[in-house]
Amino acid sequence: MENIETNDFQKFSRVILGLFMITAAIGHFTFQRIEYQAQVPSWITMDKNFVVIISGIVDLVLGLALIFLANYRVRMGIVLAVFFVLILPGNIEQYLNHTNALSMNTDQLRLARLLFQPILIFWSLWSTGALSYLLDEKEYRFQ
Repeated sequence: MENIETNDFQKFSRVILGLFMITAAIGHFTFQRIEYQAQVPSWITMDKNFVVIISGIVDLVLGLALIFLANYRVRMGIVLAVFFVLILPGNIEQYLNHTNALSMNTDQLRLARLLFQPILIFWSLWSTGALSYLLDEKEYRFQ
């Protein structure tokens, strides 16, 4: 999988997203752990603390990779977009169950977070060049 050239604004946006992911990871491990546990969907039968720690590790690895592994940025963008899709059920459940967590204590804030999820998915794909890679019609990527 080859990298796609990105402009300076995309590179800056990728680093900001990486820093956002690292900050979220720190919250998973420390001061926001209980609030992140409240977002683990009830149908996940594993220990909620374990799920939060594992997702924090994923946040940290992806954040660091976005910043430091420029040669793998397209892959990292795709992986991060998939990760954002995978955590969407927790955000949906938080909205449906009116769960207060992570400073979201109204349905309007919880809905805003849900609506922000597609932006995060797009951001991860666009800032890494993965969107251009996936939309490139010159090659058949999934043969």
